[in-house]
Amino acid sequence: MTEPVLEVSGLTRSFGALRATDRVSLTVRAQEIHAQIGPNGAGKTTLLAQIAGELAPDAGSIRFLGRDIGALSVARRARMGLARTFQISSLAPAFSALRNVMLAVQAGQGSSFRLFAPVRTDRRLVDPAMAALERVGLAARAQERVGALSHGERRQVELAVALAMRPKLLLLDEPMAGLGVDDARRMTEVLSALRAETAMLLIEHDMDAVFALADRISVLVSGRVIATGTPNQIRASAEVREAYLGD
Repeated sequence: MTEPVLEVSGLTRSFGALRATDRVSLTVRAQEIHAQIGPNGAGKTTLLAQIAGELAPDAGSIRFLGRDIGALSVARRARMGLARTFQISSLAPAFSALRNVMLAVQAGQGSSFRLFAPVRTDRRLVDPAMAALERVGLAARAQERVGALSHGERRQVELAVALAMRPKLLLLDEPMAGLGVDDARRMTEVLSALRAETAMLLIEHDMDAVFALADRISVLVSGRVIATGTPNQIRASAEVREAYLGD
C-alpha cells in the first residue's frame, strides 16, 4: 500500500491546563481531501499550526512524504511541498494579485525578494504565477490590486499563492469563511478540480462544502479525534451528531 502523504501520530499540545490537541492521529493519502471538523475551540487550527511547523508539539510525531519533519522549520517544510492557507488573509493588499503570487513563486525558487522592474517582467516568475491564477479562475483579475478585490476573489488569490509553491499537501484553514453562496460554490469547484494533483487537509465549518469535497472526515472535540470515516459514516455516527452535527 502506498505510504501516506501525511502521517500524524499522537500529536499533543497543551497551553497551561488546556490540552489543545490530545494524542491526535490521522493520515492523508495521495489525491485525498481529508476534512477536519468540530466545534470552535476543538483544536483544529492548533493542529494545522503544528503540522506546518509554526507551533511545536509537546509529544507525537509528524511524517511528511515518509520523512519525520518534527525538527524542520516552516520554510524547510514549505520547500518540501507543504503549503498552507490561513483563516485570516495574509496577502499584501497594495500589490496586484499577480505580484502576490509572483512573490510565492520567487520564494519557492529560493530567489531574493528584489522588487525592481526586471523582476516584474521576469517570465520565470510571471508565467507560473499566471498559471496559478488561471487554475483558481482569477487570471482575468491578475492586474487588480488585492485591496480592491472582493472577499471571495482574495480567497482565490490566497489559494493561488499556495499553489505557486507546487505543494504536495495543502493545509486549508476555512477557505469558505466569509464567502457567499456563489463564491463558496466556486471555491468548492476549484478545490475539487485540484484533488488530482495535490492532497489536502481541510478545516471547514461549511458542512455543505465538507460533504461535497471530503473523501474522509475526522471529527475533533476538545482536542481529541472522536471519529474518522467517510462522509456517510460520519453522517451516520450518533456520537458525532451528539457532539457536533446535531440532527
